[in-house]
Amino acid sequence: MVAEDIIIRPLLTEKGYDGIADKKYTFVVAKSANKTQIKLAVEKLFGVDVKSVNTVNCHGKLKRMGRNEGYTPDYKKAIVQLTADSKAIEFFNSLS
Repeated sequence: MVAEDIIIRPLLTEKGYDGIADKKYTFVVAKSANKTQIKLAVEKLFGVDVKSVNTVNCHGKLKRMGRNEGYTPDYKKAIVQLTADSKAIEFFNSLS
């Protein structure tokens, strides 16, 4: 897999904003990606040093529209912790 295929998008939530000060960043990643692939992809795309990666498989919620019901898509979330001497990711600087 290519690094651009592993990291799909950043996940911008209230809990994610709290981690930016501690150099913890949250991303939606490919379901088939493992922690090692995620670490290498973040280091390649953003030019930072990654300390650790935690992953969570998030299941879709049941949603209804009138009589019709269905599930939102499942996705995989990765919380990436950078090392203390690493630079911050520029994309998140304006958000914190």
